[in-house]
Amino acid sequence: MRESLRTTLDRLVVLIVLLLLWQLASRWTGPQWVPPPLLVASRFWRALASGDLWFHGRYTLASAVLGFLIGGLPGMALPFLLRRLPAVQAVLEPYLVAGYGAPKVALTPLFVIWFGIGLASKVALVAAVVFFMVLFLTAAGLRATDQKLIATARVYGADERLIAREIVWPAAVPYIFTSFRVAAPYAIGTAVVGELISSNRGLGYGIQAAATDFDPAGIFVGVVALAMLVIALNAVFSWGEQRLLAWKPTTGAADATHSAL
Repeated sequence: MRESLRTTLDRLVVLIVLLLLWQLASRWTGPQWVPPPLLVASRFWRALASGDLWFHGRYTLASAVLGFLIGGLPGMALPFLLRRLPAVQAVLEPYLVAGYGAPKVALTPLFVIWFGIGLASKVALVAAVVFFMVLFLTAAGLRATDQKLIATARVYGADERLIAREIVWPAAVPYIFTSFRVAAPYAIGTAVVGELISSNRGLGYGIQAAATDFDPAGIFVGVVALAMLVIALNAVFSWGEQRLLAWKPTTGAADATHSAL
C-alpha cells in the first residue's frame, strides 16, 4: 500500500514538472506557437461540453478497437496453430517477416480505394499494423516456454492439448498482454494517421482541421485526448493481465516463501 502511494505521488510530481516545463515553453515561444496548459484545458473542456470531442473521439476509438480486435485476435491465435505445424511455419516465416517490415501507412491509399474514406479503411489499416505486432510477440512467448517442462509432461503422458492449456498458454499470457500494451498506442496512432490522410471525422481529422486554421491549441486538445485514450486502454490491459495472472506469485511473495523454506 505504501509503495503504491509512493508511486502515485512520484507520478504526480512528474506531471507537475511536465506542466511547468510546458508553461515555460509557452512563455518562451509565445502562445501562438505553444499554447499554455490552462488555455488547452479550457479548450478541452469546451470541446467536451459541446460534444465535439466525444463525437470525434468515439470515431477514433471505434477504428482503433475494431482494428485491434480484427488484427490482434488472429495475430494471437496463429502462433499457437503454427506451433503444431512446424513445416508450415518454416514456409510462412519469411513472408510474415516481410509483412511485418513493410510500412503499413503506405497501404492507406489502397485501403481508401477499396473501402472508401469511412470507418472501414481505418479499421483495415489498424488491423494490418496490430496483426504483425501481436503475432511476433506471441510467438516470442511460445519460444520462451520451458521445453524441459514440456518434455517432462510428455513423459507423464500429457497430450498436446493438455500441454497447450496447462503449460504453453500460461507461459505465453504475459507476452500476449505485453503485445497488447505495445500495440494499443500503435492502434490509436494508426487510426489517427488514417484520419489525417483521408477522413471527415475523428481526432485526426480534428487535428488536421486545427492545423489548417493555424490553431495550435486545437492541435494540443487532440493530442491530449489521444494520450488519454492510450492511458485508458493500457489500464484495461493491465487489469486483464492481473486477473489472468492472479495465480502467479509476486516477487515479494516468492521471496517470502523462499525465506520460509
